[in-house]
Amino acid sequence: QVQLVESGGALVQAGGSLRVSCTASGRSFSSYTMGWFRQPPGKEREFVAAISWTGGRILYTDSVKGRFTISRDNANNTVYMQMNSLKPEDSAVYYCAARPFSEVTMTLESFYTAWGQGTQVTVSS
Repeated sequence: QVQLVESGGALVQAGGSLRVSCTASGRSFSSYTMGWFRQPPGKEREFVAAISWTGGRILYTDSVKGRFTISRDNANNTVYMQMNSLKPEDSAVYYCAARPFSEVTMTLESFYTAWGQGTQVTVSS
């Protein structure tokens, strides 16, 4: 089972940018569909973005379209999420998730079989 470690969370001002990363252990990273989820304070965890294991399918939740970009570097076992034009409502713990050899329901928490511990992103107004 792959193990995931997120990094890059920080305190940033509204309108600023941040890149969060998720590095996976193991040698089969290219076989995993990767997703980003977030959990704002006092709310449930929600889907943010996902990239299929082939890289051919990318999905975003509507609230981040045009502002966030998910990408992957298979050589370095890492998935990134570039976040621009950040808003206070983007404040949350950001989690990455993984599932091998599938991309059918990338927006669902239940689709993923491995999760990281999360990284805190706080956007001040």
